[in-house]
Amino acid sequence: MRTRPESPEPQGDPRWVAMLYRPATKSWRAAAESPHRSPVLYALGEMTQTMRARGDEVTVALWGPKDGTWHLFDTSLKQTTSPGPHPETETSGEPTSLAERMTGRRHQVLMAGLSKAGFYDLTPEDDSTVQALVERLDEPAVRRVAHWLASVGTR
Repeated sequence: MRTRPESPEPQGDPRWVAMLYRPATKSWRAAAESPHRSPVLYALGEMTQTMRARGDEVTVALWGPKDGTWHLFDTSLKQTTSPGPHPETETSGEPTSLAERMTGRRHQVLMAGLSKAGFYDLTPEDDSTVQALVERLDEPAVRRVAHWLASVGTR
């Protein structure tokens, strides 16, 4: 069982900082910084999805202010390697029908909502739940759910 490397506390005044671990160099670097939490969480979600799509290993740490000092927050990442590619994200060809494109779009909207709510990495069970929602809900319902998730992420 691999252990997660410890992230160093960022330097300077407490603010929101996403730290990214680079296994090749065995070092941490600040990947996103802001006085506000939302932009850092959004950047963290986007970076995680991009790196996993490339097949990279992702280890992150979220630092922020708490009672005027630095505090390491739980990022709730459940796995450290990328699962296999999702069929809806394969780039072997364009979707062949409007229905397939809309399914892909609903999936993208839900994933963006989950990312804004602070869920950056999903287990295979979570992926199958998202897919079930995509297949059963129409576009307005998916957008509403994504809006609810995004609202949770800004609180």
